[in-house]
Amino acid sequence: MIKALIVDDEPKARNILDYYIENFIEDITEVRQAESVDAALEILKTYRPSIVFLDVEMPRKNGFDFLRSIKEPTFEVVFTTAYNHYAVQAIRFSALDYLLKPVDPDELKAAVERFKKKMLPDDQNRVLFNNLVDNMSKGNPKDFRLAIPSKEGVFFLTIDQIVRMQGDGNYTFIHLKEKRPIVTSKTLKYYEEMLDEFGFIRTHKSHLVNPLHIVKLAPDRDCLMLSDGSQVEISRRKKEDVIEMLKIP
Repeated sequence: MIKALIVDDEPKARNILDYYIENFIEDITEVRQAESVDAALEILKTYRPSIVFLDVEMPRKNGFDFLRSIKEPTFEVVFTTAYNHYAVQAIRFSALDYLLKPVDPDELKAAVERFKKKMLPDDQNRVLFNNLVDNMSKGNPKDFRLAIPSKEGVFFLTIDQIVRMQGDGNYTFIHLKEKRPIVTSKTLKYYEEMLDEFGFIRTHKSHLVNPLHIVKLAPDRDCLMLSDGSQVEISRRKKEDVIEMLKIP
């Protein structure tokens, strides 16, 4: 049995989401609503939701203030937000989930399915929440820390620590300079979309490279030499795009 809490200052948004949950999400059996952070904290004194749908932008106290107020989280959070690139990027970098407003029923279903598969321990939720709050305090997305959940726990990386990423089916190996790779159950495409604005280059269907660690292009232009001593293949299909991104005549 899954219990949910909707935290949003807009009555229409709360009611629409409540309606979608009641009519499309059989796994959620009880839903309560809160119109503010303070109201939500009061509800949590007697109600233990498994999932909280949390609006990012609210007057007086916002979604991030809510997270700061939760000392020992016992629930997962799915953020709901009108598109705010900075906030969405901070949420994604913290390995947390979100829905764009107006919420789509199919996207809501997918978010609940991800929640059911995820179910992180409470201590991992706490560190992810803390990372999000920290990211939102930064003035530039380049300073965000990227949360990487793995079987060994959650790793936090800055952009410049990542040399390259290598995809293997539904898993990605994240290669770091002078450290062993981290394995995470996210696809390479997931990271490609997230890191696109930081100039990461898809050289091959299985390789994503951080331009900060490119040492040189091989004379035959078939691979890149990287700062950790590795070489990454450039596929024929990607060669023209890679050369253009590197601004090589």
